[in-house]
Amino acid sequence: MNVVFIVVDTLRADHLGCYGYERPTSPNLDTFAETAVVCDRHLATAIPTGPSFATINTGQYSIRHGVVSHGGGKEIPRSAPWMPELFLQHGLTTCAVDNLAGWRAGYDRGYEFYVDPTRKRTLSINADSRELNRRVVPWLEQHHGEDFYLFVHYWDPHTPYLPPRAYRTLFYKGDPNDPKHTSLAGMEEHPLGRTWRDTWFNQLGPNITDANYIEALYDAEIRYCDESIGKLLKAVERLGHRDDTMVVVTGDHGELMYRHGVFFDHHGLYDGNLRVPFIVRHPDLNTGRYTFMTEHVDVAPTMLDLCGAEVPAAMDGVSLAPWLKGEKTGPVRPFSVSQECTWQMKWCLRTETHKFILAREEDFYRTPMRELYDLREDPGEFANIIDREPDLAADLEQKLEGWIAARMRECGLTEDPLVTAGLSLGKGWKEQRANPDLAV
Repeated sequence: MNVVFIVVDTLRADHLGCYGYERPTSPNLDTFAETAVVCDRHLATAIPTGPSFATINTGQYSIRHGVVSHGGGKEIPRSAPWMPELFLQHGLTTCAVDNLAGWRAGYDRGYEFYVDPTRKRTLSINADSRELNRRVVPWLEQHHGEDFYLFVHYWDPHTPYLPPRAYRTLFYKGDPNDPKHTSLAGMEEHPLGRTWRDTWFNQLGPNITDANYIEALYDAEIRYCDESIGKLLKAVERLGHRDDTMVVVTGDHGELMYRHGVFFDHHGLYDGNLRVPFIVRHPDLNTGRYTFMTEHVDVAPTMLDLCGAEVPAAMDGVSLAPWLKGEKTGPVRPFSVSQECTWQMKWCLRTETHKFILAREEDFYRTPMRELYDLREDPGEFANIIDREPDLAADLEQKLEGWIAARMRECGLTEDPLVTAGLSLGKGWKEQRANPDLAV
């Protein structure tokens, strides 16, 4: 069995047609989804990129593998299982078209071929999906006679949202400079707001005032990336591997547009950041949808199991294969736990109906230390009902703290690893707040 594993950085599930989005951002992925199993509520268990990919590949929660923040100094332990290495040991020729290994040691582990087209770029995330495909498709053409595991990491929806000019008006027809717009008010107070203004906003034109225009550019980047995904999938079929290749598509995390005070970035444990696509096509699977929660810790066990490879006991996640095959029904687990420790230091527990968010320290938005949302009535998570439902909040907090404490005992930890690590990218803000005269 061959494997093509596609991860699109910063890809929200709810901005894809196959997840109900009204804009035609993803025609190729939508067609692909019709031939696959779609997991409706797949959640990133650690954000953003660094900890997310560590979790995807180890099948472990960040509290176990230790990479809790992006830009922190912690490396993936060699003792942790690593999906590409396990596929290599299973006899597959492994290849990554990716750039994470240039940022942190260990992400190239297990790959016979590691191709990084971004080395030619001063800003690595500016290598777009077409540039990556110029490496991906020839590699596939050369090695498709072998059993292969191919990992492709596309970056297009990540900031800066600068798709080719022909795409910039696909989903926006207004005047992005109209002074009547107020949706970008307060962006300069966001830790990256001035950076966005001074860098890529000025490439879009003078005095952008409409946040909806920026969101439309994010959607245009998805559409641009979707075309490259379509070309890769067509190459798999052209080479005769439609029926002997598992294709998996997910995102490492999502993106918040401008709600919750977060302008075009990926921090905050709201579903816009946590809910990403997880779509699996495999010859043994029927098409359909799985509507209960699944997690990034389940990705590696599921992919290994579906390919007949052994799933290490050290993985925290479970193989979703029985659920995807329809052999099991109902939820995989009663709740899902996620964390972040990059710009904010927070944990959250999500059930099918509610989400509880717990901060370990104050963030720069001055959001409450405890938040509770009813996801049925308030899917956008705008109305914090912590005071209205104190008993429910207390119950979910107890479950969350109990889950954290249990994992800490298993790992021999005496302190919450978020507290031990401290903020990474948010460190400058924290230091500046402690010393207002300090330039950041």
